[in-house]
Amino acid sequence: MGRDEHILMVPMMAHGHLIPFLALATQIQQRTGFTVTIANTPLNINYLKSTISTNSNKKLLLAELPYSSSDHGLPPNIESTENLPFDLIGTFFSSSKSLSTPVHRLLIDIKEKDGKPPLCLITDVFFGWAVDVARRAGTINVTFTTCGGYGTLAYLSLWLNLPHRKTDSEEFHIPGFPERCRLHTTQLHRFLRMADGSDEWSRFMQPQLSGSLGSHGMLCNTAEEIEPQAVEWLRNYTKLPVWTIGPLLPQPLLEKSSPSGSTVYKQHSGKTPGVSSERCVEWLDLQDPQSVLYISFGSQNTISPSQMMELAGGLEKSKIHFIWVIRPPTGFDLKGEFKAEWLPEGFEDRMTKTKHGLLVKDWAPQLEILSHKSTGAFLSHCGWNSVTESLSQGVPIIGWPIAAEQSFNSKMLVEEMGVSVELTRGSLSIEGKEVKKVIQLVFSKTGKGEEMRRNASKIKEQIRASVMEEGDEKGYSVKALDDFLSNILSRREVHSVG
Repeated sequence: MGRDEHILMVPMMAHGHLIPFLALATQIQQRTGFTVTIANTPLNINYLKSTISTNSNKKLLLAELPYSSSDHGLPPNIESTENLPFDLIGTFFSSSKSLSTPVHRLLIDIKEKDGKPPLCLITDVFFGWAVDVARRAGTINVTFTTCGGYGTLAYLSLWLNLPHRKTDSEEFHIPGFPERCRLHTTQLHRFLRMADGSDEWSRFMQPQLSGSLGSHGMLCNTAEEIEPQAVEWLRNYTKLPVWTIGPLLPQPLLEKSSPSGSTVYKQHSGKTPGVSSERCVEWLDLQDPQSVLYISFGSQNTISPSQMMELAGGLEKSKIHFIWVIRPPTGFDLKGEFKAEWLPEGFEDRMTKTKHGLLVKDWAPQLEILSHKSTGAFLSHCGWNSVTESLSQGVPIIGWPIAAEQSFNSKMLVEEMGVSVELTRGSLSIEGKEVKKVIQLVFSKTGKGEEMRRNASKIKEQIRASVMEEGDEKGYSVKALDDFLSNILSRREVHSVG
Protein backbone atom coordinates (compact mmCIF):
# COMPACT_ATOMS: atom_id res chain seq x y z
CA MET A 1 0.00 0.00 0.00
CA GLY A 2 3.02 2.29 -0.18
CA ARG A 3 1.26 4.84 -2.34
CA ASP A 4 1.67 8.56 -1.99
CA GLU A 5 -1.54 9.26 -0.10
CA HIS A 6 -2.45 11.60 2.75
CA ILE A 7 -5.00 11.11 5.57
CA LEU A 8 -6.09 13.93 7.87
CA MET A 9 -7.35 13.06 11.38
CA VAL A 10 -9.12 15.38 13.86
CA PRO A 11 -9.86 14.07 17.40
CA MET A 12 -12.13 15.62 20.02
CA MET A 13 -10.16 17.84 22.38
CA ALA A 14 -9.92 15.35 25.27
CA HIS A 15 -7.02 13.14 26.35
CA GLY A 16 -9.16 9.98 26.20
CA HIS A 17 -9.70 10.75 22.48
CA LEU A 18 -6.26 12.10 21.52
CA ILE A 19 -4.39 8.93 22.56
CA PRO A 20 -6.52 6.43 20.52
CA PHE A 21 -6.36 8.79 17.51
CA LEU A 22 -2.57 8.89 17.81
CA ALA A 23 -2.43 5.08 18.10
CA LEU A 24 -4.64 4.71 15.01
CA ALA A 25 -2.60 7.28 13.05
CA THR A 26 0.62 5.43 13.91
CA GLN A 27 -0.82 2.07 12.82
CA ILE A 28 -2.13 3.45 9.51
CA GLN A 29 1.16 5.19 8.76
CA GLN A 30 3.25 2.11 9.55
CA ARG A 31 1.00 -0.23 7.52
CA THR A 32 0.76 1.96 4.41
CA GLY A 33 3.60 4.46 4.23
CA PHE A 34 0.94 7.17 3.78
CA THR A 35 1.40 10.61 5.27
CA VAL A 36 -0.95 11.00 8.25
CA THR A 37 -1.61 14.39 9.81
CA ILE A 38 -3.33 14.81 13.18
CA ALA A 39 -4.81 18.30 13.56
CA ASN A 40 -5.93 19.86 16.82
CA THR A 41 -5.70 22.97 18.97
CA PRO A 42 -2.21 24.24 19.96
CA LEU A 43 -2.10 22.93 23.56
CA ASN A 44 -3.33 19.50 22.47
CA ILE A 45 -0.70 19.36 19.73
CA ASN A 46 1.93 20.16 22.39
CA TYR A 47 0.49 17.33 24.51
CA LEU A 48 0.75 14.91 21.57
CA LYS A 49 4.33 16.06 20.86
CA SER A 50 5.24 15.15 24.46
CA THR A 51 4.02 11.58 23.87
CA ILE A 52 5.78 10.96 20.54
CA SER A 53 9.46 10.05 20.67
CA THR A 54 11.65 12.56 18.85
CA ASN A 55 12.93 10.01 16.33
CA SER A 56 9.38 9.34 15.03
CA ASN A 57 9.07 8.97 11.28
CA LYS A 58 8.63 12.10 9.20
CA LYS A 59 5.29 11.02 7.72
CA LEU A 60 3.32 11.31 10.97
CA LEU A 61 2.61 15.04 11.17
CA LEU A 62 0.94 17.31 13.72
CA ALA A 63 -0.90 20.47 12.66
CA GLU A 64 -2.20 23.28 14.88
CA LEU A 65 -5.72 24.60 14.37
CA PRO A 66 -6.43 28.16 15.59
CA TYR A 67 -8.68 28.13 18.67
CA SER A 68 -9.26 30.50 21.57
CA SER A 69 -11.41 29.30 24.48
CA SER A 70 -12.13 32.87 25.60
CA ASP A 71 -13.95 33.46 22.29
CA HIS A 72 -16.54 30.93 23.49
CA GLY A 73 -17.20 32.17 27.01
CA LEU A 74 -14.66 29.79 28.56
CA PRO A 75 -11.67 30.59 30.79
CA PRO A 76 -8.45 31.32 28.82
CA ASN A 77 -6.20 28.44 27.67
CA ILE A 78 -8.88 25.75 28.00
CA GLU A 79 -8.34 23.28 25.17
CA SER A 80 -9.22 19.97 26.84
CA THR A 81 -11.91 18.51 29.09
CA GLU A 82 -9.23 17.67 31.66
CA ASN A 83 -9.84 19.46 34.99
CA LEU A 84 -12.74 21.38 33.43
CA PRO A 85 -15.79 21.74 35.74
CA PHE A 86 -18.69 19.61 34.47
CA ASP A 87 -20.91 22.67 34.08
CA LEU A 88 -18.55 24.10 31.43
CA ILE A 89 -18.13 20.91 29.40
CA GLY A 90 -21.31 21.56 27.35
CA THR A 91 -19.99 24.99 26.32
CA PHE A 92 -16.59 23.44 25.58
CA PHE A 93 -18.13 20.75 23.36
CA SER A 94 -20.14 23.40 21.48
CA SER A 95 -16.95 25.40 20.90
CA SER A 96 -15.47 22.46 18.96
CA LYS A 97 -17.74 23.39 16.01
CA SER A 98 -15.43 26.38 15.43
CA LEU A 99 -12.78 23.91 14.16
CA SER A 100 -14.77 23.30 10.95
CA THR A 101 -13.40 26.35 9.09
CA PRO A 102 -9.69 25.76 9.91
CA VAL A 103 -10.09 22.03 9.11
CA HIS A 104 -11.55 22.91 5.68
CA ARG A 105 -8.66 25.33 5.11
CA LEU A 106 -6.15 22.61 6.03
CA LEU A 107 -7.80 20.13 3.63
CA ILE A 108 -7.51 22.69 0.82
CA ASP A 109 -3.85 23.38 1.72
CA ILE A 110 -3.07 19.64 1.54
CA LYS A 111 -4.98 19.39 -1.77
CA GLU A 112 -2.93 22.25 -3.28
CA LYS A 113 0.39 20.90 -1.96
CA ASP A 114 -0.23 17.23 -2.95
CA GLY A 115 -2.11 17.96 -6.18
CA LYS A 116 -5.11 15.96 -4.93
CA PRO A 117 -7.35 15.97 -1.85
CA PRO A 118 -6.49 13.73 1.14
CA LEU A 119 -7.65 10.12 0.81
CA CYS A 120 -10.08 10.74 3.67
CA LEU A 121 -10.78 12.88 6.72
CA ILE A 122 -11.08 10.77 9.91
CA THR A 123 -12.85 12.70 12.68
CA ASP A 124 -14.35 12.14 16.09
CA VAL A 125 -17.95 10.94 16.27
CA PHE A 126 -18.80 14.33 17.86
CA PHE A 127 -17.82 16.18 14.66
CA GLY A 128 -20.88 15.72 12.41
CA TRP A 129 -19.89 18.93 10.62
CA ALA A 130 -16.93 17.06 9.07
CA VAL A 131 -19.11 15.20 6.52
CA ASP A 132 -19.88 18.44 4.65
CA VAL A 133 -16.37 19.86 5.16
CA ALA A 134 -14.82 16.72 3.58
CA ARG A 135 -17.26 16.74 0.66
CA ARG A 136 -16.55 20.39 -0.13
CA ALA A 137 -12.81 19.59 -0.23
CA GLY A 138 -13.37 16.66 -2.61
CA THR A 139 -12.86 13.80 -0.16
CA ILE A 140 -14.87 11.62 2.27
CA ASN A 141 -15.35 11.68 6.02
CA VAL A 142 -14.95 8.57 8.17
CA THR A 143 -16.13 8.83 11.76
CA PHE A 144 -14.03 7.26 14.53
CA THR A 145 -15.56 6.29 17.86
CA THR A 146 -12.94 5.90 20.59
CA CYS A 147 -15.45 3.85 22.66
CA GLY A 148 -16.54 0.24 22.27
CA GLY A 149 -19.54 -0.94 20.25
CA TYR A 150 -22.01 -1.18 23.14
CA GLY A 151 -21.10 2.21 24.65
CA THR A 152 -21.17 3.91 21.24
CA LEU A 153 -24.59 2.54 20.33
CA ALA A 154 -26.07 3.42 23.75
CA TYR A 155 -24.65 6.95 23.58
CA LEU A 156 -25.88 7.56 20.01
CA SER A 157 -29.34 6.12 20.61
CA LEU A 158 -29.91 7.88 23.94
CA TRP A 159 -28.99 11.34 22.61
CA LEU A 160 -30.81 10.92 19.30
CA ASN A 161 -34.01 9.42 20.79
CA LEU A 162 -34.10 10.60 24.44
CA PRO A 163 -36.16 7.46 25.28
CA HIS A 164 -36.23 8.25 29.03
CA ARG A 165 -38.36 11.35 28.24
CA LYS A 166 -41.04 9.17 26.63
CA THR A 167 -41.96 7.14 29.70
CA ASP A 168 -42.88 7.71 33.35
CA SER A 169 -40.96 4.58 34.34
CA GLU A 170 -37.42 4.82 35.78
CA GLU A 171 -36.50 1.85 33.58
CA PHE A 172 -36.71 2.06 29.81
CA HIS A 173 -35.66 0.35 26.59
CA ILE A 174 -32.98 1.85 24.32
CA PRO A 175 -33.79 1.84 20.56
CA GLY A 176 -31.27 -0.32 18.68
CA PHE A 177 -30.84 -2.82 21.52
CA PRO A 178 -32.83 -6.00 22.16
CA GLU A 179 -35.70 -5.65 24.63
CA ARG A 180 -33.69 -7.28 27.43
CA CYS A 181 -31.24 -4.33 27.47
CA ARG A 182 -33.00 -1.78 29.64
CA LEU A 183 -31.48 1.24 31.39
CA HIS A 184 -32.35 2.92 34.68
CA THR A 185 -32.44 6.73 34.90
CA THR A 186 -29.61 6.59 37.48
CA GLN A 187 -27.38 5.25 34.68
CA LEU A 188 -27.71 8.56 32.82
CA HIS A 189 -25.43 11.48 33.55
CA ARG A 190 -27.50 14.43 34.79
CA PHE A 191 -26.96 16.36 31.52
CA LEU A 192 -28.56 13.51 29.58
CA ARG A 193 -31.21 12.86 32.22
CA MET A 194 -32.34 16.51 32.05
CA ALA A 195 -32.02 16.80 28.24
CA ASP A 196 -35.27 17.59 26.40
CA GLY A 197 -34.01 18.41 22.90
CA SER A 198 -33.84 22.18 23.46
CA ASP A 199 -31.07 22.36 26.11
CA GLU A 200 -27.40 23.23 25.40
CA TRP A 201 -26.28 19.58 25.35
CA SER A 202 -29.07 18.40 23.01
CA ARG A 203 -28.44 21.33 20.68
CA PHE A 204 -24.84 20.16 20.30
CA MET A 205 -25.20 16.38 20.50
CA GLN A 206 -28.19 15.75 18.25
CA PRO A 207 -26.97 17.47 15.05
CA GLN A 208 -23.35 16.36 15.53
CA LEU A 209 -24.09 12.68 16.23
CA SER A 210 -26.75 12.43 13.51
CA GLY A 211 -24.37 14.25 11.13
CA SER A 212 -21.69 11.60 11.82
CA LEU A 213 -24.13 8.92 10.68
CA GLY A 214 -23.82 10.49 7.20
CA SER A 215 -20.13 9.48 7.07
CA HIS A 216 -18.68 6.98 4.60
CA GLY A 217 -18.25 4.52 7.48
CA MET A 218 -17.28 4.14 11.13
CA LEU A 219 -14.07 2.97 12.78
CA CYS A 220 -14.71 1.51 16.25
CA ASN A 221 -12.08 1.07 18.97
CA THR A 222 -13.05 -2.50 19.85
CA ALA A 223 -12.46 -6.07 18.75
CA GLU A 224 -15.21 -8.02 16.99
CA GLU A 225 -14.48 -11.05 19.20
CA ILE A 226 -15.11 -9.32 22.53
CA GLU A 227 -18.36 -7.55 21.54
CA PRO A 228 -19.83 -9.55 18.63
CA GLN A 229 -23.47 -8.81 19.42
CA ALA A 230 -23.01 -5.13 20.24
CA VAL A 231 -21.08 -4.54 17.00
CA GLU A 232 -23.87 -6.21 15.03
CA TRP A 233 -26.47 -4.00 16.79
CA LEU A 234 -24.33 -0.93 16.02
CA ARG A 235 -24.15 -1.84 12.31
CA ASN A 236 -27.90 -2.41 12.17
CA TYR A 237 -28.65 0.90 13.90
CA THR A 238 -26.21 3.18 12.04
CA LYS A 239 -26.62 1.47 8.61
CA LEU A 240 -22.89 2.14 8.16
CA PRO A 241 -19.92 -0.14 7.51
CA VAL A 242 -18.29 -0.50 10.96
CA TRP A 243 -14.63 -1.55 11.02
CA THR A 244 -13.60 -2.88 14.45
CA ILE A 245 -9.92 -1.89 14.47
CA GLY A 246 -9.23 -2.01 18.21
CA PRO A 247 -8.66 -2.03 20.98
CA LEU A 248 -5.88 0.48 20.31
CA LEU A 249 -3.49 -0.28 23.17
CA PRO A 250 0.17 0.52 23.85
CA GLN A 251 2.16 -2.32 22.24
CA PRO A 252 3.91 -3.54 25.45
CA LEU A 253 0.49 -4.33 26.98
CA LEU A 254 -0.01 -6.93 24.24
CA GLU A 255 3.37 -8.61 24.64
CA LYS A 256 4.21 -11.44 26.99
CA SER A 257 5.11 -10.19 30.49
CA SER A 258 8.64 -10.49 31.79
CA PRO A 259 9.22 -13.29 34.35
CA SER A 260 9.05 -10.82 37.25
CA GLY A 261 5.68 -9.67 35.98
CA SER A 262 6.80 -6.05 35.81
CA THR A 263 7.39 -4.16 32.59
CA VAL A 264 8.40 -0.50 32.44
CA TYR A 265 6.50 1.43 29.76
CA LYS A 266 7.33 4.69 28.07
CA GLN A 267 4.81 7.01 29.72
CA HIS A 268 2.35 7.74 26.91
CA SER A 269 0.42 10.33 28.84
CA GLY A 270 2.97 13.13 28.88
CA LYS A 271 2.34 13.56 32.63
CA THR A 272 4.48 13.30 35.72
CA PRO A 273 3.29 10.50 37.98
CA GLY A 274 2.50 11.22 41.63
CA VAL A 275 4.81 8.31 42.45
CA SER A 276 7.58 6.88 40.29
CA SER A 277 6.94 3.76 38.21
CA GLU A 278 9.87 2.10 39.99
CA ARG A 279 8.36 2.73 43.43
CA CYS A 280 5.00 1.34 42.32
CA VAL A 281 6.62 -1.78 40.90
CA GLU A 282 8.78 -2.25 44.02
CA TRP A 283 5.66 -2.01 46.21
CA LEU A 284 3.76 -4.45 43.98
CA ASP A 285 6.71 -6.88 43.98
CA LEU A 286 6.21 -7.28 47.76
CA GLN A 287 2.60 -8.46 47.32
CA ASP A 288 1.17 -11.89 46.50
CA PRO A 289 -0.08 -12.63 42.96
CA GLN A 290 -3.54 -11.19 42.21
CA SER A 291 -3.83 -9.71 45.72
CA VAL A 292 -3.88 -5.94 45.02
CA LEU A 293 -6.84 -3.71 44.12
CA TYR A 294 -5.97 -0.80 41.84
CA ILE A 295 -8.30 2.23 42.17
CA SER A 296 -8.49 5.07 39.67
CA PHE A 297 -11.33 7.23 38.33
CA GLY A 298 -9.53 8.42 35.19
CA SER A 299 -7.96 11.76 34.36
CA GLN A 300 -10.99 14.02 34.81
CA ASN A 301 -13.25 12.40 37.41
CA THR A 302 -13.38 12.36 41.17
CA ILE A 303 -15.89 11.36 43.86
CA SER A 304 -17.66 13.27 46.64
CA PRO A 305 -16.14 13.82 50.12
CA SER A 306 -18.64 11.39 51.73
CA GLN A 307 -18.02 8.73 49.05
CA MET A 308 -14.25 9.11 49.57
CA MET A 309 -14.63 8.64 53.32
CA GLU A 310 -16.78 5.50 52.90
CA LEU A 311 -14.48 4.04 50.23
CA ALA A 312 -11.46 4.48 52.54
CA GLY A 313 -13.33 2.90 55.47
CA GLY A 314 -14.44 -0.08 53.40
CA LEU A 315 -10.96 -0.57 51.97
CA GLU A 316 -9.42 -0.69 55.42
CA LYS A 317 -12.01 -3.18 56.68
CA SER A 318 -11.66 -5.41 53.59
CA LYS A 319 -7.98 -6.11 54.48
CA ILE A 320 -7.22 -6.18 50.73
CA HIS A 321 -4.00 -4.41 49.66
CA PHE A 322 -4.53 -1.50 47.29
CA ILE A 323 -3.04 1.29 45.17
CA TRP A 324 -5.39 4.29 45.09
CA VAL A 325 -4.93 7.22 42.70
CA ILE A 326 -6.40 9.99 44.79
CA ARG A 327 -7.26 13.61 44.02
CA PRO A 328 -9.43 16.25 45.74
CA PRO A 329 -13.15 15.37 45.90
CA THR A 330 -15.96 17.06 43.97
CA GLY A 331 -16.47 20.69 44.96
CA PHE A 332 -12.72 21.30 45.32
CA ASP A 333 -9.96 22.27 42.89
CA LEU A 334 -8.87 19.01 41.21
CA LYS A 335 -5.37 20.42 40.77
CA GLY A 336 -5.21 21.60 44.39
CA GLU A 337 -3.45 20.12 47.42
CA PHE A 338 -4.97 16.92 48.81
CA LYS A 339 -6.05 17.34 52.45
CA ALA A 340 -5.88 14.61 55.09
CA GLU A 341 -9.34 15.65 56.38
CA TRP A 342 -10.95 14.05 53.30
CA LEU A 343 -9.95 10.63 54.63
CA PRO A 344 -10.57 8.89 57.99
CA GLU A 345 -8.27 10.19 60.70
CA GLY A 346 -4.76 8.70 60.44
CA PHE A 347 -5.76 6.61 57.39
CA GLU A 348 -2.76 7.38 55.18
CA ASP A 349 -0.25 6.89 58.01
CA ARG A 350 -1.79 3.53 58.94
CA MET A 351 -1.78 2.35 55.32
CA THR A 352 1.85 3.41 54.83
CA LYS A 353 3.10 1.84 58.08
CA THR A 354 1.33 -1.46 57.52
CA LYS A 355 2.15 -1.42 53.76
CA HIS A 356 -1.56 -2.17 53.37
CA GLY A 357 -2.09 0.54 50.77
CA LEU A 358 -0.24 2.98 48.54
CA LEU A 359 -1.93 6.36 48.00
CA VAL A 360 -0.78 8.10 44.83
CA LYS A 361 -1.62 11.77 44.38
CA ASP A 362 -3.17 12.79 41.05
CA TRP A 363 -1.69 10.31 38.53
CA ALA A 364 -0.14 6.82 38.55
CA PRO A 365 1.66 4.65 35.98
CA GLN A 366 -1.49 2.68 35.14
CA LEU A 367 0.04 0.41 32.50
CA GLU A 368 2.74 -0.88 34.86
CA ILE A 369 0.20 -1.46 37.62
CA LEU A 370 -2.37 -3.32 35.49
CA SER A 371 0.27 -5.53 33.86
CA HIS A 372 1.87 -6.52 37.20
CA LYS A 373 1.18 -10.07 38.42
CA SER A 374 0.15 -8.79 41.88
CA THR A 375 -2.80 -6.76 40.55
CA GLY A 376 -6.01 -8.72 41.06
CA ALA A 377 -8.79 -6.23 40.23
CA PHE A 378 -9.39 -2.64 39.09
CA LEU A 379 -11.93 -0.31 40.75
CA SER A 380 -12.60 1.89 37.74
CA HIS A 381 -14.84 4.64 36.34
CA CYS A 382 -15.17 2.33 33.29
CA GLY A 383 -13.77 4.76 30.72
CA TRP A 384 -13.15 2.67 27.60
CA ASN A 385 -9.36 3.13 27.52
CA SER A 386 -9.13 1.92 31.14
CA VAL A 387 -11.50 -0.98 30.45
CA THR A 388 -9.47 -2.29 27.50
CA GLU A 389 -6.15 -1.78 29.32
CA SER A 390 -7.51 -3.83 32.23
CA LEU A 391 -9.06 -6.61 30.14
CA SER A 392 -5.95 -6.91 27.95
CA GLN A 393 -4.22 -8.07 31.17
CA GLY A 394 -7.08 -10.34 32.30
CA VAL A 395 -7.81 -8.05 35.28
CA PRO A 396 -11.51 -8.04 36.35
CA ILE A 397 -13.25 -4.75 37.17
CA ILE A 398 -15.28 -3.23 39.99
CA GLY A 399 -17.39 -0.57 38.26
CA TRP A 400 -18.03 2.94 39.54
CA PRO A 401 -19.12 4.80 36.38
CA ILE A 402 -19.30 8.60 36.59
CA ALA A 403 -19.89 10.32 33.21
CA ALA A 404 -20.01 10.02 29.39
CA GLU A 405 -20.75 6.43 28.25
CA GLN A 406 -19.17 4.86 31.37
CA SER A 407 -22.48 3.54 32.80
CA PHE A 408 -23.17 1.75 29.52
CA ASN A 409 -19.66 0.23 29.50
CA SER A 410 -20.21 -0.88 33.09
CA LYS A 411 -23.57 -2.48 32.23
CA MET A 412 -21.97 -4.35 29.34
CA LEU A 413 -19.04 -5.57 31.49
CA VAL A 414 -21.50 -6.97 34.06
CA GLU A 415 -24.29 -8.35 31.83
CA GLU A 416 -22.59 -9.32 28.56
CA MET A 417 -19.00 -10.12 29.57
CA GLY A 418 -19.31 -11.23 33.22
CA VAL A 419 -16.02 -9.55 34.18
CA SER A 420 -17.34 -6.90 36.57
CA VAL A 421 -19.63 -6.03 39.45
CA GLU A 422 -20.90 -2.48 39.84
CA LEU A 423 -20.22 -0.98 43.28
CA THR A 424 -22.19 2.23 42.73
CA ARG A 425 -22.61 4.89 40.05
CA GLY A 426 -22.11 8.64 39.80
CA SER A 427 -22.92 10.51 42.98
CA LEU A 428 -25.13 7.82 44.56
CA SER A 429 -24.33 7.28 48.21
CA ILE A 430 -22.23 4.30 49.25
CA GLU A 431 -21.51 2.69 52.62
CA GLY A 432 -18.19 1.30 53.79
CA LYS A 433 -19.72 -2.11 54.58
CA GLU A 434 -20.90 -2.42 50.93
CA VAL A 435 -17.39 -1.48 49.72
CA LYS A 436 -15.90 -4.22 51.93
CA LYS A 437 -18.48 -6.79 50.77
CA VAL A 438 -17.97 -6.14 47.04
CA ILE A 439 -14.14 -6.11 47.28
CA GLN A 440 -14.11 -9.39 49.21
CA LEU A 441 -16.53 -10.93 46.68
CA VAL A 442 -14.25 -10.01 43.76
CA PHE A 443 -11.09 -11.26 45.49
CA SER A 444 -12.73 -14.52 46.61
CA LYS A 445 -10.99 -17.64 45.27
CA THR A 446 -14.36 -19.24 44.57
CA GLY A 447 -17.81 -18.32 43.21
CA LYS A 448 -18.30 -14.93 41.54
CA GLY A 449 -14.67 -13.81 41.98
CA GLU A 450 -13.28 -16.93 40.35
CA GLU A 451 -15.83 -16.70 37.51
CA MET A 452 -14.92 -13.03 36.79
CA ARG A 453 -11.21 -13.86 36.65
CA ARG A 454 -11.88 -16.78 34.29
CA ASN A 455 -13.99 -14.57 31.97
CA ALA A 456 -11.41 -11.74 32.07
CA SER A 457 -8.66 -14.21 31.21
CA LYS A 458 -10.66 -15.43 28.19
CA ILE A 459 -11.16 -11.84 26.96
CA LYS A 460 -7.44 -11.14 27.41
CA GLU A 461 -6.73 -13.99 24.94
CA GLN A 462 -9.41 -12.71 22.52
CA ILE A 463 -7.90 -9.20 22.57
CA ARG A 464 -4.42 -10.55 21.90
CA ALA A 465 -5.69 -12.78 19.09
CA SER A 466 -7.54 -9.86 17.48
CA VAL A 467 -4.44 -7.64 17.20
CA MET A 468 -1.97 -10.43 16.44
CA GLU A 469 0.09 -10.45 13.25
CA GLU A 470 2.63 -13.20 12.64
CA GLY A 471 3.72 -13.90 9.09
CA ASP A 472 0.58 -14.35 6.98
CA GLU A 473 -1.62 -14.80 10.05
CA LYS A 474 -3.62 -11.74 11.09
CA GLY A 475 -6.09 -11.16 13.87
CA TYR A 476 -9.56 -9.82 13.12
CA SER A 477 -8.75 -6.21 14.09
CA VAL A 478 -5.67 -6.16 11.84
CA LYS A 479 -7.77 -7.54 8.96
CA ALA A 480 -10.47 -4.93 9.66
CA LEU A 481 -7.92 -2.09 9.39
CA ASP A 482 -6.57 -3.53 6.12
CA ASP A 483 -10.14 -3.90 4.82
CA PHE A 484 -10.90 -0.26 5.70
CA LEU A 485 -7.75 0.96 3.91
CA SER A 486 -8.53 -1.17 0.82
CA ASN A 487 -12.07 0.20 0.81
CA ILE A 488 -11.06 3.86 0.76
CA LEU A 489 -8.23 3.23 -1.74
CA SER A 490 -10.54 1.41 -4.16
CA ARG A 491 -13.06 4.22 -3.79
CA ARG A 492 -10.31 6.71 -4.77
CA GLU A 493 -9.44 4.60 -7.82
CA VAL A 494 -13.07 4.33 -8.98
CA HIS A 495 -13.54 8.10 -8.63
CA SER A 496 -10.24 9.01 -10.35
CA VAL A 497 -11.16 6.71 -13.29
CA GLY A 498 -14.68 8.18 -13.35
